[in-house]
Amino acid sequence: MIVAMVTSRMVRAQHPSRVAVRLTTSEGQQSGLLTDSVVMTDNLATIAESEIDRVIGAFPMFDVDAALRHTLGL
Repeated sequence: MIVAMVTSRMVRAQHPSRVAVRLTTSEGQQSGLLTDSVVMTDNLATIAESEIDRVIGAFPMFDVDAALRHTLGL
C-alpha cells in the first residue's frame, strides 16, 4: 500500500504537490481527520496492508490525483 504523509501544519499546504483538507468542507468532514490537515503527496511511503489497523474516513481522490501527477511529473 502506498500512503502519503498527512500533517496538521497548514503552512505546508502552499505547494502543488500538497492538498489542503479543511474540516469546514463536506470532504473534510468525511475524511475522519480531527483538524485541518495537508496531504503531502511529495512524501510517500509503502507499508504492508496488514499494518493498517482501521480506516478513519475517506477523501475524494480528484485533488490528490492532481497533486500526485505534479509530484511524479506526469
